[in-house]
Amino acid sequence: MAYNFKLTVEYDGANYHGWQKQKNSRTIQDEIEKAIFKITRNNVVLTGSGRTDAGVHALNQTANFFCNTNIEAKNLGRAIGSLVPEDIVIKDCVVVDKNFHARYDAKSKVYHYRILNSETPSAICRRYAWFIPKKLDMTAMKAAASHLPGDKDFKAFEASGSSRSSTIRRVNSAKFSKKGNNIVFEIEGEGFLRHMVRNIVGTLVDAGLEKISPDDIKNILASRDRSRAGITAPAHGLFLMHVNY
Repeated sequence: MAYNFKLTVEYDGANYHGWQKQKNSRTIQDEIEKAIFKITRNNVVLTGSGRTDAGVHALNQTANFFCNTNIEAKNLGRAIGSLVPEDIVIKDCVVVDKNFHARYDAKSKVYHYRILNSETPSAICRRYAWFIPKKLDMTAMKAAASHLPGDKDFKAFEASGSSRSSTIRRVNSAKFSKKGNNIVFEIEGEGFLRHMVRNIVGTLVDAGLEKISPDDIKNILASRDRSRAGITAPAHGLFLMHVNY
């Protein structure tokens, strides 16, 4: 009998070409699927809550797969974890209803983007935060971020060349926090366009550097023009924190 297993996965994405399986590229999905096959001899298809790009990290990515095995879920999770590389951790494995789908059942996702705003870089954090030596105006960035929540057309923040039936997305919240030189941008939404979060961050940083005014975000959204928004923030500062069901 095939059971539907749900995994909660943490990973350091620095050495991977993203979540989704690709030819001739090392991905998180591929590493986990290979481990499952070694244990169960089942060629499974692992469905993630969504794709993360090359270099992006996750603390709680969710995925599910169907597998014909008598191994208890907890033991299966431990076995998978023992076979994947050390920069991938299986935090939980449970049997769920056969109708559960990691992507389609997700209600919202929470992402964090981390910035190190300091005159000097960090040897330890260099792979996990965007180093910006120029002082950022937190008041301006918070004001700019306040224009993001709601049902809006985020076409201006979508990666060029993407094709979607609709570029309207709902952002539930968008806020900043700061501790010392460490800045965290948190955004929660029902779904995100390709590179949307990183493009938003690049634009909010422009507000922090006084290249644009906080209210310019409204005009950028209305323009639906990618060239009006800021640069794409580096992938290594982005973390998928939670998937809510």
